[in-house]
Amino acid sequence: MIALPFFASLGRSRPARGAAAAQKRRFVGFYLPCGIVMSNWTPATEGAGWSSPILAPLAPYASHTLVLSGVSNLPGRSEGGGDHAAGTGSFLTATHVRKTANADILNGTSVDQVLAPILSEGLQYPSLELGTDGGAAVGDCDTGYSCAYARSIAWAGPTTPLPKQTNPAAVFDRLFAGYDPDASAAEIVKRQHYRQSVLDASLDQATSLRGQLGKTDQAKLDEYLTSVREVEARVSQPIQVCRPGERPATGLSFAARSRAMIDLIAIAFSCDLTRVVTFMLGNAGSSNTHPQIGVTEAHHELSHHMGNATNLAKLTQINTWEIGELAYLAEKLAAIDDGDGATALDNTAVFCSSEIEDGDAHRHTNLPVVVVGKGGGSIATGVHRRYTSGGVMADLFIALMKGLGHDVATFGDDGTRPLAGVLA
Repeated sequence: MIALPFFASLGRSRPARGAAAAQKRRFVGFYLPCGIVMSNWTPATEGAGWSSPILAPLAPYASHTLVLSGVSNLPGRSEGGGDHAAGTGSFLTATHVRKTANADILNGTSVDQVLAPILSEGLQYPSLELGTDGGAAVGDCDTGYSCAYARSIAWAGPTTPLPKQTNPAAVFDRLFAGYDPDASAAEIVKRQHYRQSVLDASLDQATSLRGQLGKTDQAKLDEYLTSVREVEARVSQPIQVCRPGERPATGLSFAARSRAMIDLIAIAFSCDLTRVVTFMLGNAGSSNTHPQIGVTEAHHELSHHMGNATNLAKLTQINTWEIGELAYLAEKLAAIDDGDGATALDNTAVFCSSEIEDGDAHRHTNLPVVVVGKGGGSIATGVHRRYTSGGVMADLFIALMKGLGHDVATFGDDGTRPLAGVLA
């Protein structure tokens, strides 16, 4: 049976399946809070052979890494305080957000959500939104800026932030609840049979009902049945054997939650459940401590370093640990065989940055930007590029989308062309 709504429009258009989806190209947005110690981040030389203290964990993946200096996200500037939330809101949208702590939030669509229906078309999940820290999307989180801006980097539309999941065990249950990787071939066939189309079985009744409705309700019924067909198309994909491993424990520490979430990103990609993920390693202005590396002061407090050498040293420790988490993701992706001699790291573009440049200055120019993964061979990795002018974050997103198989002429508030030097 099909439970019909009161003819409310539940439909959604489907984009055409592109070559990028068939090639398993993927995108990850990887967010770091509170800025970076840029003097220890920025490589001293351009081109190949780059190195820096903070980026050292990425050295094994240097050939798959593109470091960019001089890239700005000017739409992330705040209106009188609140640079953490304003910058985080524009992190993947490159759009100047409306300053409000009320329900009238306004942003743009984030690059991950532009790519999700294209790269993940036909998969179980268009995208996954993950993070280490939770919190509601309502209220004032930063000098008059809504918590929606501070706690979400994925935006389905100007007024629709996508909440992230922060409990690894709950994410595992969402992805694999009821799944039995040890099912026999006969059981898999039986399960596949049970997933056959309910619409096909009810087509005659649906046609009869349509004839009794006016034009407006006919359109609503068509939209609803189309949405049901889309769900069917996802669940009727051939059942593939995938071994997700053990369910993560509950009550994990901050550092353990980060590793568990990164493991889940790799599992979701390996099982081809989605090809688009966003991950927040803390909320905007994060006050997490880092006892795993011996830093017990709050991150945000330390980020206002005032040039103090001790504070800068501890921030460098935190930043290096953060890049170590990014390198751990690269390691996991490099271990996934995509076929034809390629790995998931070869086919993925992982964009990593922060909402501001330096935690003390709160600038939105010369942001710390690194792209890990070759994006299916589309990204010119292995080098450090420095932009003395014209390094626009929105242009970087245009380039990444182009490389992943989706051409757009503009993006965000100031994106007008692919950023030079990004594409291979």
